[in-house]
Amino acid sequence: MSTRPRILVDADACPVKDEVYRVAERVGAQVTIVSNAWLRVPPGVERIVVDSGFDAADDWIAEHADVRSVVVTADILLADRALKAGASVIAPNGKPFTTASIGSAIAVRAIMADLRAGGDQIGGPPPFSKADRSRFLQALDTLLVRLTRTG
Repeated sequence: MSTRPRILVDADACPVKDEVYRVAERVGAQVTIVSNAWLRVPPGVERIVVDSGFDAADDWIAEHADVRSVVVTADILLADRALKAGASVIAPNGKPFTTASIGSAIAVRAIMADLRAGGDQIGGPPPFSKADRSRFLQALDTLLVRLTRTG
């Protein structure tokens, strides 16, 4: 088993795949792109295409996440599953999901779903920005450096 860190990307709607590739190449991390559709990836990047079943990509990532993994996802429930597997988790905007923060994130998600189900008009997340991209790069680099030093 490799001691190199592994980045598992929930890739279908991920806006930072190119950033993942650059950081991973610099620090020597493995990258696995998991999606429901075929996506072009650079040489050396593993591509996993799962079936179109509900949460198929999430299931694959959760089953393969471990303490040497960084999971990149905006999906709060996948983040929870990955954290329980021991992985580090960051959103594409650079926000880390931690065992201390995931409970409140799940609660807010449930409240928002209830409000939407009740007919309330709720805006979505803000548009992805250059600042989000910068935060993501910094957070990913920090996590990978930490995993490289502990491996």
